[in-house]
Amino acid sequence: MPKFTKIPENTFNNLQLDAGVVLKSFDPEAATEPADEDIITATKGGVNITCVPAYSDMGDDVDNAPPNMLELKKLDGWDCKISFVALDASVETISLSLGAADVVGDKVVPRRTIKTSDFRDVWWVGDTASGGMVAVKLMNALSTGGFSFQSAKNAKGELSVELTGHVSLENQDVMPMEFYSAAASA
Repeated sequence: MPKFTKIPENTFNNLQLDAGVVLKSFDPEAATEPADEDIITATKGGVNITCVPAYSDMGDDVDNAPPNMLELKKLDGWDCKISFVALDASVETISLSLGAADVVGDKVVPRRTIKTSDFRDVWWVGDTASGGMVAVKLMNALSTGGFSFQSAKNAKGELSVELTGHVSLENQDVMPMEFYSAAASA
């Protein structure tokens, strides 16, 4: 057997399978199957989750300082997002995709101002091959992708949703995304 043509023995236990589900709430400690009312929407094409750091190089304008000197690197923040294509055009999903909007009966009306109630936590949870779960919590999520709906002949309507997590003024050291990975409970 070749010396370096190997994979870790637990690789297949940690594989994340299928598209997962986008939820209003989730308890990673209990990791129970979500109730129907906790599922935000059915999705198409999977869910895209990103959390990208933004750095400044404090030495970029200093004579003779090489780029990316570790002592001069500064972390400015994180750009954390969850995006997906929703397959329902419910009032709740349309409101989520708009961000700043009011729901009046069966009508969703975009608003000129943002309210703190427009921000909400959103979860994505997926299965692993071992029967465990992987979960991501996007905190203080607000739509930054706007409303984008596509219909087509003989097809399902698709509503693109892009949610960005936000840091709160009340707790500025808490970044807007958390990650969980747990094996199946015995």
